[in-house]
Amino acid sequence: MRAAKQQALLLAASLVVAACQAAVPSPSAALPSGSAAPTVAPTGAPSAISIVVVTTSQPNDPFWNVVKRGAMDAGIDLGVNVQYIGSETFDLTKMVQNMEATIASDPSGIVIPIYDLSVLGPVIQRAVDAGIPIVEIGSADMPKGSLATVGSNDYEAGKIAGQRIAEAGATNIICINAEPGNTGLEERCRGMTDGAAPAKVVQKAITSVDPAAYQQQLTAALREDPTVDAVITSGPVEATLTMQALADGDFTDTVKLATFDLSPEVLTAIDEGTILFALDQQQYLMGYLPVVFITNYVRYLVSPVGRVLTGPGVVTKADAARIIELSAAGVR
Repeated sequence: MRAAKQQALLLAASLVVAACQAAVPSPSAALPSGSAAPTVAPTGAPSAISIVVVTTSQPNDPFWNVVKRGAMDAGIDLGVNVQYIGSETFDLTKMVQNMEATIASDPSGIVIPIYDLSVLGPVIQRAVDAGIPIVEIGSADMPKGSLATVGSNDYEAGKIAGQRIAEAGATNIICINAEPGNTGLEERCRGMTDGAAPAKVVQKAITSVDPAAYQQQLTAALREDPTVDAVITSGPVEATLTMQALADGDFTDTVKLATFDLSPEVLTAIDEGTILFALDQQQYLMGYLPVVFITNYVRYLVSPVGRVLTGPGVVTKADAARIIELSAAGVR
């Protein structure tokens, strides 16, 4: 019965990907050039498959906790071993070290977000050269030899956010980047600039998640330029801190707020009208699907090719109430 469920899950996920991808390659194109060979025979027991997710996500980050939940659920559903590695702070040097240790452990596959290709590219290439299948999540970068990349299109998400906030009447917008050097967040701000034109968009780095420090930096920026009439945050942690800063500084009536990504607090604020909208990557799938893809590849030498999109979607007041319960359960 367990085996039948696993086969059904693998097939269902493959059908979803086939429907979502813009183009279906020919069978001869099914394997990326330079891809790693399978490390377990197709008839090998699923429990022999070990997959490691290497990130620099922090324990209190609701976005990455949902990614983790998706990866761990996939491991349970498919009967494979999944390990998730994060860090206490956004630290690319530590992430490279964790990748090197993971490569040395010789897993069946690695799932990794590429925050900065110039930093992570070399160590990813070492994993590919070692014969370890790689699936990238959360950005458009796809190093040579990796199987696929899963996630949203950050530039398009930013463009949609810019268009929507401009349509709501904003003319001077702050795009908060909580992780300078994260190319995905920079792409969001770039897309926002294009989407909101002719409205003005300024990218501002606020890296502290200490409420007092965050509020001080944001309040100073708003007081420095009283014409700022909208803030779009890079994630739900920053959105929650921004709501408090706007309330404490008496900006709620003059500064509109939107965000990327979901949390129960963000969804409640959208439902109440405090946040206008959130861009959604469906990050549960960003954790779940790579585990399915690597398992398929290790067992059957099959994999989707190229980019598998899970977003961007937009959550507004019309949708928020239906999603709150799912977000509280850790899957949205």
